[in-house]
Amino acid sequence: MVDAPQTEEGWFALHDFRTVDWDAWREAPERDREAALEEAEHFLKHREVVADAEEGDSAVFAITGHKADLLVVHFRETLDEVERLERRFEGTAFAEYAEQSHSYVSVTEISGYTSPEYFEDPESVDEGLKRYMEGKLTPEIPEDTYVSFYPMSKRRDPEYNWYDLSMEERAELMAGHGEIGKQYAGKISQVIASSVGLDDWEWGVTLFADDLTDIKDIVYEMRFDPASSRYGEFGEFFVGRRFPAEDLSAYMAGEEVPTPDGEGHSHGEEEHAHGEASHAHGDEHAEGAHHGGEGHGEGHAHGGAGHDHSGDDGDDEDIRGELEDLDIYAGQPHGEDVYATVLYSEADVDDLFEEVDGLRANFDHYDTHVKTAVYDGRQTDRRAVVSIWDTASAADTAAGFLSDLPDVVERAGEESGFGTMGMFYETKPEHTDDFVEKFDTVADVLADMDGHFETDLMVNVEDDNDMFIASQWRSQEDAMAFFRSEDFSDTVDWGRDVLADRPRHVFLA
Repeated sequence: MVDAPQTEEGWFALHDFRTVDWDAWREAPERDREAALEEAEHFLKHREVVADAEEGDSAVFAITGHKADLLVVHFRETLDEVERLERRFEGTAFAEYAEQSHSYVSVTEISGYTSPEYFEDPESVDEGLKRYMEGKLTPEIPEDTYVSFYPMSKRRDPEYNWYDLSMEERAELMAGHGEIGKQYAGKISQVIASSVGLDDWEWGVTLFADDLTDIKDIVYEMRFDPASSRYGEFGEFFVGRRFPAEDLSAYMAGEEVPTPDGEGHSHGEEEHAHGEASHAHGDEHAEGAHHGGEGHGEGHAHGGAGHDHSGDDGDDEDIRGELEDLDIYAGQPHGEDVYATVLYSEADVDDLFEEVDGLRANFDHYDTHVKTAVYDGRQTDRRAVVSIWDTASAADTAAGFLSDLPDVVERAGEESGFGTMGMFYETKPEHTDDFVEKFDTVADVLADMDGHFETDLMVNVEDDNDMFIASQWRSQEDAMAFFRSEDFSDTVDWGRDVLADRPRHVFLA
């Protein structure tokens, strides 16, 4: 049996190709298109600055030809991270118009063919070679560049079988192959990623260049080299041009991308700076972040203001209708429709606020963002992070970024209970102390109620007049018994005098 070369693996890679349904896009209402673009741009920009992981890189490309329209490339440390990125993008509203037409999964690799000393005696390898090899394992995607991606394998024909050659023969062929590549140093950067056991071919090759003809020339010249002419087999080629994520709107409108300097969207350093200070990574939906229900996608917590996202529409309408009969507001405010993402954490309040403040600066770039705040619990050693958005899809996307905040926890009893949240309890400053005192009185009543697990009044760390009430009940009926009670009715009447705005109630079965 011939010897296999030693290999070392680095980051996992996903090449996610998308084909746009242009007919559906043109027929969609303008409001839907704008919301889909905003959500997609938000998703892609945060991936480009790697706000979802310790290390990695991402980029989006416009693909030329019929095989695809868009290519999103992700490099991350683990396959799980790559898979979550794919799933998160598939969950955006934009993905309804951009079907995944092709994909390729691989892991960056270096082998002992051309640098055996790197594997045999790492201590003897000079720092320059070490940096070069490590750069192959953890590649950066060049800015404003053309891309060519293709899969390939080594031939296993009876006459030319790469895997029957000795290690020495293969190393000699690869060395000659490498000499051709050196002639294009400074013109082309490449990422060689192994897909043996991961995808249909054995390697995925990604070439980047500022001049697309350089890619044509190197591929053409290497075709005459025996390592390719005798032993290489190639799949489909995809070619395109990178553009900044914030230019997605221009791309969909048929405009030039990247947009010329001074026109369209800015894609300079300012856009790439956001999110780096917070290091709040967004795609791992923390288990049990709110109530762990499968209907919420691995437990990232979100509920609409007055919208029950955990049940079907019929259940939602039943709850709204019953509350309306009791003259309790739990629906859509006049002229608005807001949605919430809520997470609970036991992290230090100052540390948590620093993380959230970094993300909030990013959220403020979007018109659909209403509010994001940190609330500190009075009754429990927990904090709540509440993020309010105009659209459900934007709230879901925000959940991805928020759910990797530190020390995210479940609430007591929530795995089998019924949750309610009272939001927008903003008091008139002169009545804030009165409101807190009233809450303590109501809390005493709740403590004696059958089926009540826990209620906490949580206070905005930036505004003592802004509060958030989180309750957990054994069942919906137990919660409704309280909302039907005279104690709650009296509290509502009293609240009209002390609150600066009308609160919203959110129900999470």
